[in-house]
Amino acid sequence: MSIPILPSSDPKPQPPEPPDINACCGNGCEPCIFDLHDMAMDEYRRALRAWQARQDSAPPSATS
Repeated sequence: MSIPILPSSDPKPQPPEPPDINACCGNGCEPCIFDLHDMAMDEYRRALRAWQARQDSAPPSATS
C-alpha cells in the first residue's frame, strides 16, 4: 500500500511575471512598472531564502 502524496503546505515561492517591455510609457513615472517589478523580485528573493531555510531545517520526509 502506498502513501498518497499530499500537496505541500509550504509551496516554493514563484517569481513575479516581468512586465512587458512595451507596457512602459517612457514618461519617467515614479515608480515605473520596472521599479515595481524590481521591488517584487526583491520580495521574491527574500521569500525564497526563507523558504529554503525552512526546507533545510525540516526533518526528512518519510517516503521510504
